[in-house]
Amino acid sequence: MRWDNLTAPPVEGDPGRAAPATPPLPLALPEAVVRTFDTPDFAGMTFYEVRAKSILNKVPGASRVPFEWTVNPYRGCSHACLYCFARNTHTYLDFDAGADFDSRVVVKVNAGELLRRELAAPRWRGAHVAMGTNVDCYQRAEGRYRLMPPIIEALRDFANPFSILTKGTLIQRDLPLLRQAAEVARVGVSFSVGFVDERLWRSVEPGTPSPRRRLDAVRRFADAGFEVGVLMAPILPGLSDSDESIEATVAAIAAAGAASVTPLALHLRPGAREWYARWLGREHPQLVPRYRELFRAGAYAPQSYQRELTARVRIAARRHGLIRAEAGEHRAAPLPAPAPAPAPAPEQLSLL
Repeated sequence: MRWDNLTAPPVEGDPGRAAPATPPLPLALPEAVVRTFDTPDFAGMTFYEVRAKSILNKVPGASRVPFEWTVNPYRGCSHACLYCFARNTHTYLDFDAGADFDSRVVVKVNAGELLRRELAAPRWRGAHVAMGTNVDCYQRAEGRYRLMPPIIEALRDFANPFSILTKGTLIQRDLPLLRQAAEVARVGVSFSVGFVDERLWRSVEPGTPSPRRRLDAVRRFADAGFEVGVLMAPILPGLSDSDESIEATVAAIAAAGAASVTPLALHLRPGAREWYARWLGREHPQLVPRYRELFRAGAYAPQSYQRELTARVRIAARRHGLIRAEAGEHRAAPLPAPAPAPAPAPEQLSLL
């Protein structure tokens, strides 16, 4: 089990205003320190503090992503994005992929010190490290636990290249550290902004900063000298894939000073599929037949739909002067977006 490398942290050094909580521990985290916080931002949330035994994660060779190593200081995410592909990983902890994923967050409290030790190991060769690839490392909990500054400091001190993909505007707190790191290594900063419709945002990404606030952060990083990439993801069939939505989103991304935009159509893996389907049937029942058709073969929409969507975004991007940088052209390049995998063999999954 992927969670066998986790143990409980000592009690000393607890974040301010933290109080031990007493819900039953999941079987996969038998000795975690469990906490709740008496602030409105963390109402209904439970945090499972653990001491990880390893923090640099090797990406399986079969994964269709342009990086080999990741660091994930959190599991579970208060962003509560309905479509998050990582939802099913929470079932490894005997949690559910729905409300538990949004409200029960595992915190690797020793992430920074552990990363520094692993970067110093003779076997480590300075490979690129990607962050924000599973759950967001700048979700709300980061404001309290502050795991990212020591992580960035370790990568900076070892001149190790890395990239961050986030929906969290809290990354602005660490801009000085990121600028220092970019002086000695290749550093990529990318934001995820799939659409700018605020009503849709409140419905499908209720725990995230608004798209406008994320674009303000894009501007701040661009003004600081970063060539910021924007992952325009996910684009939601029937909800944000119209010409009007694409035009408005690409125009806002360009106006924010982004260096590139990379579109990615919605995909629905198990866990996210069921959670999203429940919401769709409740809020947009007229779209259910279309989704059944698009996702009848599995997690990914047909390649023809993905290609057509990508082409429309690229046309809009060209019109607004957004030209994607070639790999290796810039030192502070944006995080490469995961390439959509070809539609897998039919999984016999149902949507609703």
